Amino acid sequence: MVPMKSNPLFFVSVVLCGGAAVNAQTPNPQSPSAIAASEHPLLTTLAKEVDYSVANLKTADGIKPYYLAYTVTDTTGLSIQSRLGVLQSSDQSRVRALDVDVRVGDYTLDNTRQIRGARGGGGGRGAMGGGAVAISLDNDPTAIRHALWRATNESFNSAVERYQQVVTNSKTMVKVENPADDFSHEQPGVYSEPDVKITVDREAWTARVRAVSAMALKQPKIESSSVSVVGTAENRFMVSNDGTRLKTGRKLLRVVLTASSKAEDGMEISQSYLFNAATEEHLPSEEEMRTAMQKVMDEVLALRAAPLVEPYTGPAILLNRASGVFFHEIFGHRIEGHRQKSEDEGQTFTKMVGQPVLPDFLTVVDDPTLARFGTEDLRGYYKYDDEGVPAQRVTLVKKGVLETFLLSRSPVSGFNKSNGHGRREPGRDAVSRQGNLMVFSDKAVTFTKLREQLVELCKKQGKPFGLLFDDISGGFTTTTRGGPQAFKVQPIVVYRIYADGRPDELVRGVDIVGTPLSCFSRIVATADDTAVFNGTCGAESGWVPVTATSPSILENLVK
Repeated sequence: MVPMKSNPLFFVSVVLCGGAAVNAQTPNPQSPSAIAASEHPLLTTLAKEVDYSVANLKTADGIKPYYLAYTVTDTTGLSIQSRLGVLQSSDQSRVRALDVDVRVGDYTLDNTRQIRGARGGGGGRGAMGGGAVAISLDNDPTAIRHALWRATNESFNSAVERYQQVVTNSKTMVKVENPADDFSHEQPGVYSEPDVKITVDREAWTARVRAVSAMALKQPKIESSSVSVVGTAENRFMVSNDGTRLKTGRKLLRVVLTASSKAEDGMEISQSYLFNAATEEHLPSEEEMRTAMQKVMDEVLALRAAPLVEPYTGPAILLNRASGVFFHEIFGHRIEGHRQKSEDEGQTFTKMVGQPVLPDFLTVVDDPTLARFGTEDLRGYYKYDDEGVPAQRVTLVKKGVLETFLLSRSPVSGFNKSNGHGRREPGRDAVSRQGNLMVFSDKAVTFTKLREQLVELCKKQGKPFGLLFDDISGGFTTTTRGGPQAFKVQPIVVYRIYADGRPDELVRGVDIVGTPLSCFSRIVATADDTAVFNGTCGAESGWVPVTATSPSILENLVK
């Protein structure tokens, strides 16, 4: 991670989800011979060039790649947007991006090792290759081979130069206590599935977004609004010299409804509603969109008139979806494996494996093998991660005790294997990232009871009210050693819950700030209302789709 940078998280509200989790089918590995029989021509070309490059790339002093992987991400995009009943844009695009990942040295020490003493000196793009390169949309072998040769040569030269710096650095610096290897040995992934395609009816959806966006014409105090449907279909091709040969597809669709205004005191007010889907069949109807758009505008107008709240310390409830963002930002980023071995990181939980880190009634799992939860498609679902390792369900915390970390193929001391969480966007180096982060509670009550407990705490502490955080626009957390181990999330729908029984009051201007360990220790109880948050998270390896599921939580914020 770049020092002092935060991990931004983009998200907007999603539909409340009930019901039990439904496991996706685990991909069935196929033999190389079965793959070859009906192999996509692009995979065939990539595989031949990997073999050729590994056999022929060598420096004058004998340095060769011990690992080489080619990944081509073929992405088709769709976007239709309307404002106030008028079509603003209607775009469709397609691009193929090539990533070349080269490692020289060996599994123990290679060019990706952090260069100690240099801030931000490890793991960044350039450690394994250059940024993504656009290649031909056709499967013409000559055109593709030409792009591969150029990109591989540049990436190999960069890797060799950096490896020499790593070797020099390791000889001149004090030996690291309990060092971890730079790359893990994994079973090669061999799997193929058909292409995914966007089949949205463009004419019908253009009419739909126009009609729904026209609703804002009846609200003169709504200064800006939009309705859009966006989607991507990604077909990924990956081969490596260790035998990995993958062709996987992922489709992400969204309907986004937004509205904004300005309060009399000048504060900008905005609200959004998001529908997420993995198939066209799961996109909302026009009636559902109209209902959501009306809710968005009503909330904006209510917030516009709501009073500003003074700084507050006391009992508070984070509603399920807001709680999901809370855990993603404040806990999830801190148990990503690469942060445990970087000297730039604060390493909040590095030495706490086997120790309590959360209340003993909470268990946290990350399970990217789940495609759906109840009626919701999960954006954090995938079959294989971006290093070719099968997605795996990982229990991170069991009854409050930390058991492991989210792991890519970059081992951590005590954990020498990946658990399928190496992720990236094209053009970046993969690092350990969250997929579907899930919070479970053994101390769940009804939401009505949780609210009663909030009121009881307020009365005991002499507080006239507690707060209910209904919706959060996003947040960030700093995990670096040089900065405070702190977080901030930005609620946009917050209510005062009065201890004397007065009606709830909508307020604005609230931020949640704090430090991770102290905030987790103050979680008192949870509700039995688990819901889904779907979003897109940005960190060192770029923007990746994520999900968090969590129940509502009651925190006693009084020290």
